[in-house]
Formats: sequence, C-alpha cells, structure tokens
Amino acid sequence: MTAPLLEILTAPALSPLRHGFFTRKGGASSGVFRGLNCAPGSSDQAEAVSINRARVADALGLTPDRLVSVHQVHSAAVVTVTGPLAERPHADAMVTATPGLALTVLTADCQPVLLADARAGVIGVAHAGWRGALAGVLEATVAAMTALGADAGRIVAVIGPTISQRAYEVGPELLDAFTAEDAANTRFFAAGRGDRMQFDLPSFGLARLRAAGVGHAEWTRHCTYSQPELFFSYRRATHDGAADYGRLISAIRL
Repeated sequence: MTAPLLEILTAPALSPLRHGFFTRKGGASSGVFRGLNCAPGSSDQAEAVSINRARVADALGLTPDRLVSVHQVHSAAVVTVTGPLAERPHADAMVTATPGLALTVLTADCQPVLLADARAGVIGVAHAGWRGALAGVLEATVAAMTALGADAGRIVAVIGPTISQRAYEVGPELLDAFTAEDAANTRFFAAGRGDRMQFDLPSFGLARLRAAGVGHAEWTRHCTYSQPELFFSYRRATHDGAADYGRLISAIRL
C-alpha cells in the first residue's frame, strides 16, 4: 500500500466525508517536482505524475479514473459533474451529488477550497486565486451546490494551504482592481515596501464565502510559500529561478 507514505491535511469540519489537502510528501517525482506533483500539464515526467495521482486515488479509496479535474483558467466557471469527464473543460470549480467521484483542484499558492453539505450529499471544489476569487468563483460554486439541493447555511467550506499575507507582495494595480469593485476591500491589503502592498488572499476568500451565506468557513492556516518541505509554491519557484514547479492536489468525495 502506498497511501501511508502520503501526508494529508484534513479538516474536522468536513467530517465524515473523505477529503484531504495533500502535501508534497510521498510522491514519485524528482527535481523541482520532488514529491507528490499531480499536474499533468507540468513538464514533470508523465509516469511520475500518473503514479502520484494513483496514490491520491488509493488514499481516497478510489481508482485513478474517478479523480475528476478541470483545466483551470482563473475564471468563475463551475462544472456540474455526474461522472468521470472524457475531456477536461475550462473551469475553476466543480460540484457533484454523485457518490464515488473525487472532485480535485490543483494549486501552488492559489486557494484550494473544499465545500460540502453532507446532509444533502452535495460537494464542491474551487480553485480561487485572486482573479477567480474577485470574479466570483466561490459564490458561483455555492450557487451550483444549492442548485443540486444543498442548503447554503449547511455548507462547510475549508480553504487549504495557500500563500499568506506576509508572503504575498503585490503592486498598486492589484489594490486598484479590488477597490474598483468595493472600496471596503482595502482591508485585505497592508502597506509593504515602497509602493508594494501585502495582500491577504485567504481572508478575502473567507469574506466572500461568508457573504455567500455558507454556514461555516475556515482556513487551515498553512502558507505554501513559507513551508517548502510540505508545499509547492509558484511564487517561491519564481524567486528561486526554477524552470517549473509542482502542483498540490486537494480532493473531496462522497
């Protein structure tokens, strides 16, 4: 059994559903992808990625074909899933009420969000970087879940490992984009060096989830940038001059 090699973060609030925010530990990839890189679109060896995804599926009690994923494009698009997808549609969130499927999201600083109304038997996942979160991907996911019979007030939403405010330096143009939508969004920015700002992505995600009416929303409080042994980070890879970077997988199943 390969599953015990993995290190999987879970959230009691999502119990009893099987789920996990998988760290990079326990994977077959090497080099800059060392560990559990689960991104087919990366320049990692395809065989290593397949082995990694099979280990994730095994940990969830499924076969690899039951791991459902989309081609993430930083949008607010949501796909309602009823079975394995023959092709990956361009979207950044999925919902389902079909047992035996694991909805997955790939990240390397952006927010991986797992959502569930266990009583209704409806789950969802969202890839929420700043673009997707600002565009409304979290609200769209909640709406798609309620269309399947979920009650927003019963939905539990957990944000997994993501880049923290102290590691997320941005330019004034990002502040402008957020305040153009709502002047109150200034509360998610802190002064940095010069004209730089420090953006609090997980706090913004939590605020959007709560405004959407979810009954419970939390962040695991893990920073992808600050813990290289556990997490891949696009920004850290960029600062290190790396040619590519791995992607973490997060998943939930009925």
